[in-house]
Amino acid sequence: MLFDRDETIVVDVPFNGDPDNVIPAPNARELLDRLRAAGLPLAVVSNQSGIGRGLLTLEQVDAVNRKIDELLGPFAGFFVCPHAPEDACKCRKPKPKLILDAARALGVEPECCVVVGDRESDVEAARNAGAIPLRVAGPDGLADAVNAILAMS
Repeated sequence: MLFDRDETIVVDVPFNGDPDNVIPAPNARELLDRLRAAGLPLAVVSNQSGIGRGLLTLEQVDAVNRKIDELLGPFAGFFVCPHAPEDACKCRKPKPKLILDAARALGVEPECCVVVGDRESDVEAARNAGAIPLRVAGPDGLADAVNAILAMS
């Protein structure tokens, strides 16, 4: 299972480079642990354009991701696109590279992955990778997403 980061498993703090500003989605640890208990590997796929825009460093994003892993993990990996939208990279969602890389790291086919995110770019990226998209209406939608995933398994 692949999760977008901001506004999906944590409250979006724009261009957050401070681990102390990480606010988990309601009941996120317990919800994600339900998926882990069902034997489902979890990873995070996230556009972090603040790096490409010069607003954050990769080290700051890594520090925030470590805090998220501490609070909500363990995750099998964090897959980050560091590019700005105008960079025309291969990894920025809605392109499929982050999802394909995460699926490969998890040892599963993309078709077996559910991609949970709050934006249309998350849905498009899932479709572009051949994965199953599941859109949530912000962090409060995580419980519904977890229930839907468990119903699929």
